[in-house]
Amino acid sequence: MRSGVRRREFLKMSGAAALAGVAASAMTGCAFPVSAEEWRAQARMSQVGFLPGSDKAATVQWPQGSREAARVFAVHRMSGGKVMEGAPTMARADAISGDRVQVADFSAVREPGKYRLEVEHGHPVEFAVEEDGYRHALWSAVRGYYGQRCGCHVDLGGGYAHPPCHLHDAFDASSGRAGKFVNHGGWHDAGDYGRYVVNSGISTGTLLWAWELYGGVLHSLRLQIPESGGAVPDFLAEVRWNLNWMLSMQDTDGGVWQKLTSREFCGFVMPQDDPLEIYVIGSGEPPYKVATATADFAAVMAIAARVYRAHDAKFAERCLQAAERAWTWAMAHPDALFVKNPKGVSTGTYGDAHDGDELNWASAELWRTTGEARYEEALLKKMPGMLKIGVPDWGNVASMAWWTYVLAERGGRPRVVEQIQQATLATADALVARSGENGYGQTLAVADYVWGSNGVAGNQGLLLMIADQFHRQGKYRDAAVANVGYLLGRNCFGVSWVTQVGTNPFQHPHHRPSVADGIAAPWPGLLSGGPNRHPGDPTAKQVPQQAPMRMWVDKWQAYSMNEIAINWNAPLVFVLAGALA
Repeated sequence: MRSGVRRREFLKMSGAAALAGVAASAMTGCAFPVSAEEWRAQARMSQVGFLPGSDKAATVQWPQGSREAARVFAVHRMSGGKVMEGAPTMARADAISGDRVQVADFSAVREPGKYRLEVEHGHPVEFAVEEDGYRHALWSAVRGYYGQRCGCHVDLGGGYAHPPCHLHDAFDASSGRAGKFVNHGGWHDAGDYGRYVVNSGISTGTLLWAWELYGGVLHSLRLQIPESGGAVPDFLAEVRWNLNWMLSMQDTDGGVWQKLTSREFCGFVMPQDDPLEIYVIGSGEPPYKVATATADFAAVMAIAARVYRAHDAKFAERCLQAAERAWTWAMAHPDALFVKNPKGVSTGTYGDAHDGDELNWASAELWRTTGEARYEEALLKKMPGMLKIGVPDWGNVASMAWWTYVLAERGGRPRVVEQIQQATLATADALVARSGENGYGQTLAVADYVWGSNGVAGNQGLLLMIADQFHRQGKYRDAAVANVGYLLGRNCFGVSWVTQVGTNPFQHPHHRPSVADGIAAPWPGLLSGGPNRHPGDPTAKQVPQQAPMRMWVDKWQAYSMNEIAINWNAPLVFVLAGALA
């Protein structure tokens, strides 16, 4: 039954008939009695297809308890005709998922078209190879930000709409001020309606970096937003919506408050029905503004000054002046930290007891924008002797500082540039090695399966794309794109973790409009936080402890596994744009 004759017979047969025949003839080799349908393997791959020149692979996932293995796979054109055949890797246990898997690599298929992958003993899977195969996913992920807008009428089509919301704000006592506050919009941060400067910092900075590196791809996006057709490209118009809100959070002395939220989370209602008043919230003690928020703000505004200069010079100059005032304030108040919420406030904290990385990022971005020596000196004075590059997130933006120093068009000090590049490549090489060892081709380690693990996968992809900027070997970009494949279907659940993207997207994000709008499908273009081996809510804690990739459930109540957030969408946008570039 496992002879070479059996292999040739499989290749001669077509589609479901071949697969059904294999299953029926091999039932005696199964570890336990099951139906032919239950016994067949699943091929997990990116549900949005592949680019012609990219690596292409599927993970063959075997049912629990099965001892079977495929010895052959084939790729056929949907219009007819086999284009390749091959042998998958040997079956093995994958510790991250707990699955028994094989990998079918069909990277040799490079011509655009519609195809079908047929794996011995497995379900056939259709896929496409297209020059712009990720464009719809990119468009959706960027347009997801429009759906998160606060303070204006939003209409994504299909019933996904709401009127202006959260228009009546005030200063909380923790801000050191009193009275009304004029709202300037911004993006709802996550599944709640709060807006947080720290998380806006990493999110907006990542998006602006994507424009600087991959603007050719992003410039052509037509997002169908209110500003479409104006002088500023749609992508930058959407980002400016959040920049304007961030600018409103800066006090006259240059400092920036932590957040704009209610004092507690509202229920699962539409944004216009939120009954709670929104407050500017600070640290609760002098100077009331916060160094981490202020430094993040300075970094982002410095980037914006570069990016918008060619499109709106007046706005760019406003951003630069705001950045310089914020940097001066943050450098003068390094101990003005936000570690916990002030009394009476229970919304997201984004607490951080260390502001050195944010101050470095602000210094680096201002040096890159202005060329002024004081910013470079402030950065290099704090450069460690043994530089380590890590994966960025809202609480650790150190790598952003070092990378922008290297990417600066004016050129940094050669020895420093080389040290940053080598440290980045060392981290990237470790991620590439992990991708090759993982049964689903992704770079997450066990320790990375935390709250927002999908955002970690995205930011690891961002790091790999930066490594590709430093040393174009191909392997870094391929590993980054493989992480996108993981997020879009090549995972143990066979689910796309981006709403309304792919053939089997997840359905129940922890996202108030998706729950409250009365529409079955969730709002589009939003990335789930993903598996979390440390469940942090009652619903998530009902998931049995098992392999880390399996620690996820598609329920809106499971906020520690299935919330959405603007800082998780941002690296997804970055890597998708990089792949298309």
